[in-house]
Amino acid sequence: MLMEPFLNERQRRILAAAEAEILGHGGVSLVARATNLSRNTIAAGRLEIREGSDSVRKEAGHVRRPGGGRKKTVEKDPTLEKDLETLIEPATRGDPESSLRWTCKSVRKLAGELNRLRHATSHRMVADLLKQMGYSLQANRKTLEGSAHPDRDAQFEHIYEKVKAFQAEMQPVISVDTKKKELVGNYEQGGREWQPKGQPEKVLVHDFESLGKGKVNPYGVYDLMQNIGWVNVGVDYDTAAFAVESIRRWWFTMGSEAYPGASRLLITADSGGSNGARLRLWKTELQKFSDEAGLSVSVCHFPPGTSKWNKIEHSLFSCISKNWRGRPLVSHEVIVNLIASTTTTKGLRVRCAMDYSTYPKGVKVTNTELKKVNLTRDTFHGEWNYTITPHAHGNIN
Repeated sequence: MLMEPFLNERQRRILAAAEAEILGHGGVSLVARATNLSRNTIAAGRLEIREGSDSVRKEAGHVRRPGGGRKKTVEKDPTLEKDLETLIEPATRGDPESSLRWTCKSVRKLAGELNRLRHATSHRMVADLLKQMGYSLQANRKTLEGSAHPDRDAQFEHIYEKVKAFQAEMQPVISVDTKKKELVGNYEQGGREWQPKGQPEKVLVHDFESLGKGKVNPYGVYDLMQNIGWVNVGVDYDTAAFAVESIRRWWFTMGSEAYPGASRLLITADSGGSNGARLRLWKTELQKFSDEAGLSVSVCHFPPGTSKWNKIEHSLFSCISKNWRGRPLVSHEVIVNLIASTTTTKGLRVRCAMDYSTYPKGVKVTNTELKKVNLTRDTFHGEWNYTITPHAHGNIN
């Protein structure tokens, strides 16, 4: 029919029924063949014409009578949703021995399992049902930190107050940490980058260290006031000596120029790793740096399990990761250039250099050496908060 594209379902039904009425005997069969509408549909239209269907006409926007049309699968199969939810969370809501307990729960696998349970469904129907049930595709989120220290929040307040005090006096404040160790070579790098269609960057299938050029340890220093980062890329072990050497290089390369009148330095760091609160070597190396720079070095460690609160993580390291996503770190030159080219709309600038020095593991610090450290502990958690002051001239030993 020429009018068909302009008619909704009810209008087609009524028009077809009117044509059948005009044709008389046999009209329903003729119209059904001509319009591909079922005889039942045309019969329903004839009934509407004869009865007037006033109630239907008054319902604005309704094409079918209330309750008309095909029934939803969940209405015909009342256990479908329950069985689907059991499959999604078999460990907590259903059978821990479910066949999907240790597999990727794609909509196709879920549909296949439901069909095995004698439900008539498809992967598209499963996807629609999951959305209706409030489910969505989600990645893991790092939020669990283990048991929280009872003074965690108090330590955060302590760090906050100390940072504000240093900044008010224009004394430098830095956040430090070691970024994730990276393999050097033609390895796969997470993320995607624009390439000609069908020509992705080809990388090694296996991430075996023997196939590349070793590993690097990027140790970062983030200046909170200047919004400037320094990354010292080491090729040896990530030790406390390497951590302090990275801070030393930042100070004599950038820090002393940015803060010519500084007499104190505040470092915020994690409580573990190469700048751990319990490391003797960390403290003795900081004493050497304090003597060389003529600075009183205050340190505030974040409580265990709270490393993500360290400013450097989301102000520097995450920006570097975004900048080199999808780019194989094939050489030291590439790593340095990618780090140094990292910027943000908020004005972040980064400088970077390679550090080819060796930093052996297992260096022992004796009690005598530790006693030579001019360390003053804060009254609040002195194991996390302390200050190392320079030795008086001529009294270093």
